[in-house]
Amino acid sequence: MATEILPVTWKDQPDEHDYPAAADYLELLAEPDVVDAVVTDLRAAPIVHKKAKDILRAAGLELLAPENPYVRRDLIKINNRKSLSPILLVRGDLRTEVPLVIADGYHRVCAVHWADENIAIPAKIAAMPR
Repeated sequence: MATEILPVTWKDQPDEHDYPAAADYLELLAEPDVVDAVVTDLRAAPIVHKKAKDILRAAGLELLAPENPYVRRDLIKINNRKSLSPILLVRGDLRTEVPLVIADGYHRVCAVHWADENIAIPAKIAAMPR
């Protein structure tokens, strides 16, 4: 019996609270002035679409279990056809083996991956200032 793949619906732009959440996480990885520059760039970045499986691979992160409470919350949103917020990413660097950083949206990426790993997720991507 085939499993129905539910379509995932997305908001046009990230929720406003996603930017401070991204900054809180990024402050563990960089100085405040760098974080401010990245968040400013994220706000201005266009929306692009990347597959869930590729985002996890580029970030070097494990797929969280569907039982994770935050992944489960997003899976319920998908099932109820509620719109998810696009994710916020910081570009990695192949030359220096720096992985992609999911600044905000790791649980959403995992939930979407469980729905269908090939779903393209809307994202904003900023580069780390040099």
